[in-house]
Amino acid sequence: MIQTSLDIATIRKDFPILNRKVNGQPLVYLDNAATSQTPQQVIDVIVDYYQGYNANIHRGVHSLSQEATDAYEMARKKIQEHFNIATPKEVIFTSGTTHGINLVATGFSSFLKKGDEVMVSAMEHHSNIVPWQMLCERTGANLKVIPMNLDGELVMEEYHKLLSDRTKLVFCNHVSNALGTINPIEEIIEAAHNVDAAVLIDGAQAAAHIKPDLQALDVDFYVVSAHKMCGPTGVGILYGKEEWLKKLPPYQGGGEMIAEVTFEKTTYADLPHKFEAGTPNICGGIAFGAALDYMNGIGFEALTQYEDELVAYATQQLLSIEGLKIYGTAQRKTSVISFNIEGIHPYDIGTILDKLGIAVRTGHHCAQPIMDFYKIPGTVRASFSFYNTKEEVDKLVAGVKRAKGMLE
Repeated sequence: MIQTSLDIATIRKDFPILNRKVNGQPLVYLDNAATSQTPQQVIDVIVDYYQGYNANIHRGVHSLSQEATDAYEMARKKIQEHFNIATPKEVIFTSGTTHGINLVATGFSSFLKKGDEVMVSAMEHHSNIVPWQMLCERTGANLKVIPMNLDGELVMEEYHKLLSDRTKLVFCNHVSNALGTINPIEEIIEAAHNVDAAVLIDGAQAAAHIKPDLQALDVDFYVVSAHKMCGPTGVGILYGKEEWLKKLPPYQGGGEMIAEVTFEKTTYADLPHKFEAGTPNICGGIAFGAALDYMNGIGFEALTQYEDELVAYATQQLLSIEGLKIYGTAQRKTSVISFNIEGIHPYDIGTILDKLGIAVRTGHHCAQPIMDFYKIPGTVRASFSFYNTKEEVDKLVAGVKRAKGMLE
């Protein structure tokens, strides 16, 4: 295996939280699929905003407002360039992935009718299931599900059979938050377009590990949260093709998203402001741009390669534990390992690991249909980032062995 050239020790120094202790033990943070940690470079940008030019944007003529507006719109431009989006008008700032999905789902209420079909995959986060169920209840459309197999891969033959001229929308995550599976979104998008269906891809789990080229993918909508990518919580983006964003009605009414308001009629602002009602998370948007600068400074190719090495090593070491089963053994997967030990509840393992300073996630990971498919209550999920180390993997394995010995 080719070893990456990343200087992990130097990178770790950028993350102040990695120096702290939990329950008297050095923190081993392996819950990156829930939220990643934030480097000092991004923290400094947040502090600088509030100390130096905190002001509302777009409408002010004073200097602070203009400085804040310039920084916020520069962040939009950085996001456009990072994801290879055709124009900044197609970048809608949101509060996160869930907000973006709901914006699209609400907008499509205007376009669907009874008997139309929308499709999700069997391995979606609840945020990419519930809004579509609500959409079907409002419109009379039917929800179809792309099945998965025991390896945690979508059954693509069935997907192609489910597609028809009744299919109007297809929704799928790029990477499963519960299993780490990288889904074949290129094939999903192309096949959906062949029946004139639109496609929304949930990129929340993918974007920290894979740098998607949204123009090359030809996807209609793509949603991302900053807090999975070394940025702050409460901010994300919805990418939408301009033609779709012009068709969709506004999601919320208020300031910023208007062109002219009278008591007789309101006209709406041009993109992207049509979907950005109210005062946004200005600092969050600026910090998202800084987080992308940081990750691109490291280099996504090197970052991805290192994380793949780390997951391969962790998989090998964890499978040496008798009775341990990994859920999600797809050929293509990224930085998530979900596992259980026979006869032991995942919550109990997670609790003991926490006492050892090891942060993992336990439960159904907002993907309850996956757990129902495997007939389990949940899993222990260890999720990795580029600042994790093989030494931390060794601590995880030792901790799981200790928990197993205590709980059997």
